[in-house]
Amino acid sequence: MVRSLEMRGWMQLISAKPFAKVVAAVKSIFGFFIKVFIYRIPEVQPGMKLWGGRFSKNTDSAVDDFNSSIGFDCRLYRQDIEGSIAHVRMLGKCGIIPVDEAELIERTLKEILADIENGKVQFEVDAEDIHMNIEKILIERIGEPGKKLHTGRSRNDQVALDIRLYLRDEIENIRKMLIDLERMLLRLSEDNLDTIMPGYTHLQRAQPITAAHHFMAYFHMFLRDLDRLADCKKRMNKMPLGSGALAGTTYPLDRKSVADELGFDDITANSLDAVSDRDFVIELASCLSIIMMHLSRFSEELILWSSHEFGFVEMDDAYSTGSSIMPQKKNPDVAELVRGKTGRVYGSLVTLLTVMKALPLAYNKDMQEDKEAIFDAVDTVKMCLPVFAKMIGTMKINRDKMYEAASGGFTNATDLADYLVKKGVPFRSAHEITGKMVAYCINNKKSLEQMTIEEFMAFSDRVGPDVYEEISLQKCVDGRRLPGGPARETVRKTIEEGYKIIDSMSR
Repeated sequence: MVRSLEMRGWMQLISAKPFAKVVAAVKSIFGFFIKVFIYRIPEVQPGMKLWGGRFSKNTDSAVDDFNSSIGFDCRLYRQDIEGSIAHVRMLGKCGIIPVDEAELIERTLKEILADIENGKVQFEVDAEDIHMNIEKILIERIGEPGKKLHTGRSRNDQVALDIRLYLRDEIENIRKMLIDLERMLLRLSEDNLDTIMPGYTHLQRAQPITAAHHFMAYFHMFLRDLDRLADCKKRMNKMPLGSGALAGTTYPLDRKSVADELGFDDITANSLDAVSDRDFVIELASCLSIIMMHLSRFSEELILWSSHEFGFVEMDDAYSTGSSIMPQKKNPDVAELVRGKTGRVYGSLVTLLTVMKALPLAYNKDMQEDKEAIFDAVDTVKMCLPVFAKMIGTMKINRDKMYEAASGGFTNATDLADYLVKKGVPFRSAHEITGKMVAYCINNKKSLEQMTIEEFMAFSDRVGPDVYEEISLQKCVDGRRLPGGPARETVRKTIEEGYKIIDSMSR
C-alpha cells in the first residue's frame, strides 16, 4: 500500500537515501518560499479541508506539499484506526453519539483497514496526514455519521496516541530481535569456553581471557539495552486521548475505558503535557542509539579481528563482499555498515532533541518532524540486528590464532607479579621486578615462559620451579574465579544464568 503512493515533490522522499532527502527537502523549501513570497502564484485546489470552515480560499499546492506528512506517517494507519475504533466505541457507550452510528463507524473503519492492507486505498497529499486521510475516506463512505468520529478529540491528542501505539509495538519487535542476538551470543560463548585469547586495554594485549568471556561482555551490554527498552515502554504506555488540542474537552469522555481497551497502563495526567511533549520518542531514540553503539563497538572488533594482522575470525562468504579490482579481497562489509549506520541513528536522536529544545507549550507544527527521525532510527536498528546476529553465528573462530596472540605480548606478566606477592614480595616491588623481567625478555627476544630458573632468580630469589605453572595461560585464566571473572567455571555459570534470563523474557 505504502509503496503505491504517488506523491508530489518532496513527498517522494519516503524511499530516498539520506543525502537525496536533504537535497530534495532544501529544493522544496526554496521553491515554496519563492512561490509564496516572490511570485505569489495561487493554485486553488478543488475541495476544502476538513478544517477549512474559517478559511476563504483553498491551500496553495506548494503549501500542501510542504505541510503534508502522509508520505511518512502513512505507516501509522493501523494504529490510527485502532485508536479511532476504541474512541468511537466509548463515544457510543457514553451516549455522546448514537450507538447505531458508533457501530456503523466502527464497521466502516474495519473495512477501510482491510482495504488499506489489500492495497485498495490511495492516500492523498491534500488530506495532509494519515488521520485526515482516514477520516476523509470514512466520510466519503458513510456521509454525515462519519463526521461524528472526531467528537471530543483533536489531531494533537490523536497523533500523540498513534505514535505511542506504534512505538510500543516497535519496542517489542526490537526486543525480540535483541533476544535472538542474545541467544546467539550465549551459543557462541558455550562453544568457546576453552578458547583462550588476549584481553586488551588501549588496544594493547593486556591479560589472557577466553572468547566466551569476551562474548559475554556484549551479552550483558545488550541485556541492559533490553532493560532500557522495557523502561522506555513503561513510561510511554500512558494514554493521551482525551487531552484534546491542549485543554481536554467538555464531553464526558471515559478515558480510562479507552486506555484499557488499547492496553495502556494508565491515562496521562496533564493535557498540556500529553499533547506537547515527545520525551518518550527521544528516550526511545536514546535507547536505540545505545544499542547501535554496542553493535558498532562489536563490529569494530570483528573488523579488526578479521584482518590478516589479527586473523582471529573469518566471516562467512554469505556475509562478506569482494573487491571490484582486487580478486583476493574479502571485506567485512556487514560489520562496517553496522558501524556506519550507527551515526545515522545518533543523527535521529540529535534531530529530535533539536526540534523540541525551544518549543513553547503546547503543540507546534515543528513536532511533525519527530516521525521521520524516529521511524528511520527504528528501521535502521531493525535492519542491523538480524543480519548482525546471523553474521556472528556463521563466522569462523580461529582458536589457534587467538591462543598464539595470548601467548605473546606478556599477557601473563600480572600473574607473575601476583606470584611474587604470594611469595611475600610487596606488590609495588613485585610490579617493578616483573617490569624489569619483561624488559629483559624484550631485549633477548623471548617470552616469560622461556626464561630459565637462573634468569628468574637473577631478578628475585623468591622465584621457584612452580613459577611455570603459575604463569601458564590456562592457570592465568582459571585462577580468576571471582564472580564476573574469566575462569571457565565462572563463565559457564553466567551462561546458564543468561539462558534463564532470556527464557523468562521470551515468555
